[in-house]
Amino acid sequence: MTLDEIKDFLDEKVEKYNTPDFITDDPISIPHRFSLKEDIEIAGFLASTIAWGKRSMIIKSANTIMSIMGDSPYDFVMEHSEDDLAKIEGSIHRTFNSIDLRFFVASLRNIYANHGGLEAVFSKYAAHDSLLYAIHKFKSVFFEIPHERRTIKHIGDPLAGSAAKKINMFLRWMIRDDSRGVDFGIWKEISPSILSCPLDVHSGNVARKLGLLKRKQNDAKALVELDACLRKLDAADPVKYDFALFGLGVYEGF
Repeated sequence: MTLDEIKDFLDEKVEKYNTPDFITDDPISIPHRFSLKEDIEIAGFLASTIAWGKRSMIIKSANTIMSIMGDSPYDFVMEHSEDDLAKIEGSIHRTFNSIDLRFFVASLRNIYANHGGLEAVFSKYAAHDSLLYAIHKFKSVFFEIPHERRTIKHIGDPLAGSAAKKINMFLRWMIRDDSRGVDFGIWKEISPSILSCPLDVHSGNVARKLGLLKRKQNDAKALVELDACLRKLDAADPVKYDFALFGLGVYEGF
């Protein structure tokens, strides 16, 4: 297939999968429960953080987190007491446990109280052509307060070789305004043109079959390679093709 043919093919799949029907069975359904900007951000950040494994289990675990937070994530983050954190016990989702969630809540309060919120941190460090450095700096800010070493693994860092799939998915949700009611587009200071595709086993395998990706590992180098190809297809909205790549892999077994 030529690049134009690949674009036409993927554009059709974007039309098919970038619809409100996508929301119900996807972790993005969690932030869609809320209307307050900060609630959407925090719910989205936490849901994307645990987004590995079966989607039904991700959604179940994310709903458990929202219940722990009284279904008011921003209020809980800003107003929680030490006793509230102490009540969080046990496993939350696979290797993400109560130690991790307690820290995430404390770190989010630090970010909203002392750094202007999640959007402000990413906006501060965004480059003109990429958010990879901003993700790296965000991780530094996120872990600037005391933390357990085990929790560090839950935030990927592209400058350390990670594709940072989960945080790139979160950024897609917050920044990309698709006018379809799926991605939120509530962060206005960052252009969707510099977003990176949430690279995972499904999108990676489909991209390789289409000739958009040659690197075998789903790592930071593969992410840069795939981003370059997707920006050739649509420079203004490259990560819309995440819907196509994911849909082809998960629903169509491409």
